[in-house]
Amino acid sequence: MPPVRRSKSAASTAVHQPVMLREVLRALELRDGLRVVDGTVGAAGHSVQIRPLIAPNGILIGTDRDPMMLEYARINLEKAAAEKEIAGTPYHLCQGSYALLPEYLKKLGLPQVDRVLLDLGLSSDQLADGDRGFSFHAEGPLDLRFDTTSGKPASEWLQEWSEEELVEILENWGEEKFSRQIAAALVAGKPRRSINTASDLVNVVMQAIPVKVTRDSRKHPATRVFQALRIAVNEELRQLEVMLDEILPQCLATDGLAVIITFHSLEDRMVKNAFKKNAIWTNLTPKPIEPTRVEQKVNPRSRSAKVRVARRIPS
Repeated sequence: MPPVRRSKSAASTAVHQPVMLREVLRALELRDGLRVVDGTVGAAGHSVQIRPLIAPNGILIGTDRDPMMLEYARINLEKAAAEKEIAGTPYHLCQGSYALLPEYLKKLGLPQVDRVLLDLGLSSDQLADGDRGFSFHAEGPLDLRFDTTSGKPASEWLQEWSEEELVEILENWGEEKFSRQIAAALVAGKPRRSINTASDLVNVVMQAIPVKVTRDSRKHPATRVFQALRIAVNEELRQLEVMLDEILPQCLATDGLAVIITFHSLEDRMVKNAFKKNAIWTNLTPKPIEPTRVEQKVNPRSRSAKVRVARRIPS
């Protein structure tokens, strides 16, 4: 497969397909006048459909840490508005983590909102951006940051993390069986100094994992490693923990709905446990909503997706 590269200037050609769109729209119970937050707006795949359903008096707020994705969102929202003649429905795009939602609402003069949607998956457009190393085949730097203006890229972190720190990262956030072998390979001599691209990282991982495993694996053998490093670099689970424990209960109005799409067991477990808190939530999905077989065939990225929904009860 050839290296993947995608120009940041090609914002009008976003390719990401929103996961479980029909199920998400149904779970949100949208109507005119609602204040809705899409906390991981991405290319606005969900928000484009949400906006007309809360028109003309609703407000849409989209947040994302990735400035590239916000540009996709802006273009797609404007295009959809022109086509559906809903330009009067206000929307606001904010760059930053969804965990900063209270700050955004304060600036907008909104005490609380009625709906919050979080899609915790990695966008296809981010994978297609060859300058940040999200794809196994990317030829650019191994960056893995959603916001490249903040923090350090993964290539620099790999120079600093100790072998034990890497084992912990790979085990806890990647659930990687071969964490110790991979961590040892990552810190061993020359490879540690030369892991600058996604392909460099893949090569080290492939050499550390038994040949039989790499040959028989249904997923790319480096999938869990990339996941773990991305989570660590962006502090993703810490952001989610803050959102679930502090921000959602604070910012969601009584009877408001939280709809969260997860893509791996770590996230899903956190959301499941949070929604079990009966003093805060009515859990509407004891069993998560999963994609249909048809969607899994059409959009393979949806296969591991799970949707959980909860309603905010009075404080």
